[in-house]
Amino acid sequence: MLHVILFQPEIPANTGNVIRLCANSGADLHLVRPLGFAMDDARLRRAGLDYHEYASVAVHDDLAACLAVLGAPRLFAFSTRSRVRYSDARFRAGDALLFGCESAGLPDEVLEVVPAAARLRLPMRPDSRSLNLSNSVAIAVYEAWRQLDFSGAVTIPA
Repeated sequence: MLHVILFQPEIPANTGNVIRLCANSGADLHLVRPLGFAMDDARLRRAGLDYHEYASVAVHDDLAACLAVLGAPRLFAFSTRSRVRYSDARFRAGDALLFGCESAGLPDEVLEVVPAAARLRLPMRPDSRSLNLSNSVAIAVYEAWRQLDFSGAVTIPA
């Protein structure tokens, strides 16, 4: 199982999309306050469709509390300022994938506590600022899950 951590997410539709992603991939979702929306926001519900009941979602007061609940997992932080390509990481079950807020990404004080080899980036073309948060999470989760041989996925018989 993987853990997705959204650090101070701001846009309810992005978080709703990630809820749906986590429900379909089996990842647990952790939200770190402050949130830019209420958990009962209609836009959050709409984006997550009817997947909320199938996703494991926890809200934490701060990142330290979140990581403590998870038992200090291996942590991978995603940032446009990182140099290591996400596809070069070797993920394991129980890893946590950390993403920053839509407007600013992860703050320096958070990135600095993550080893440089675990600070990952998604490749983009020159002059691109960033990808949408929920798209970034989807790319990362599916790469990590692929490396775990899509453990827990439905297998269609040949």
